[in-house]
Amino acid sequence: MELHILEHSLKVASIEKEGIEICTHGLIKLAFLASKTRCKFFSLTETPEDYTIIVDEEGFKELPQSNLISVADSTWLALNVVSGGGSASSSQPIGVTKIAKSVIAPLADHNISVFMVSTYQTDFILVRERDLPMVMHTLSSEFTLFRVVNGETVAAHNLGISNGFVKPKLVPRPIIHPLSSPSNMFCVTSLDPDTLPSVATLLMDVMFYSGGSKEVGASGEDSSHIRFFSFSLIEGYISLVMDEQTAQRFPNNVLFTSASGELWKMVRIGGQPLGFDECGIVAQISEPLATADIPAYYISTFKFDHALVPEENIQSVIRALRTESTAQ
Repeated sequence: MELHILEHSLKVASIEKEGIEICTHGLIKLAFLASKTRCKFFSLTETPEDYTIIVDEEGFKELPQSNLISVADSTWLALNVVSGGGSASSSQPIGVTKIAKSVIAPLADHNISVFMVSTYQTDFILVRERDLPMVMHTLSSEFTLFRVVNGETVAAHNLGISNGFVKPKLVPRPIIHPLSSPSNMFCVTSLDPDTLPSVATLLMDVMFYSGGSKEVGASGEDSSHIRFFSFSLIEGYISLVMDEQTAQRFPNNVLFTSASGELWKMVRIGGQPLGFDECGIVAQISEPLATADIPAYYISTFKFDHALVPEENIQSVIRALRTESTAQ
């Protein structure tokens, strides 16, 4: 297996709901006019609390300065696991499950905090730039390491952590944060970038105008229905996560769907904002899912984490995770 360290230097930021208007111009440019920018990594996720943006340094220049935007203090790097020999077979686990034990758990054992972004195409593990030497040392026995430099993939040289390296004592990882499961069912999908102009108006409405405060409580009897929408444009590939009702607004044959038309349920992690310094949250969730061989997508946001699992597995997932949380 290969682990690629991408060349993007990333910022992670939160845009308050009332601040989205001053950011809309820049965000539209990043999402729909990417050729007018030098941005290669852009992800925007709306939750009930805020918008989380993950963007490279070129893209960050498109955002205004505002006290309604909070920026995490670190620069982050994206890691990507690549199966040797090309595309993954359809029988392989989807999403974070396939890297839970080989990447997520070892990093947690070494107290390295990660920020996860699963997309329709792949999974990105974000680590702080300052943690890269320890990341490389931790994973070098399991993976062949490569760095992307000026678009070229080259062998990565270990950054010299050997002296004083202590093998960590492995400890159980009980789930310590509250879990909830909204009533929405979600689609994880994509579309051909060439078709983006044909649905740009609809996407802008979904991203910036049809959510927010007017939707709070709109579901009436269904208070567990939440606002969640994610759009990523990373190295030319588009990924979308939206609930079933939003997906139905799109014209037929625009969104990619799996042959099974699979829908996903969400497990939301956190009662209070999680912060960036606590280690092991992704591992707490992904390891039990990997053990049970349940595929999952995982999307970290500025305040909370979100795992998406197949609809038919949600009850067994909740039981398994709650068993972990009571094992502490």
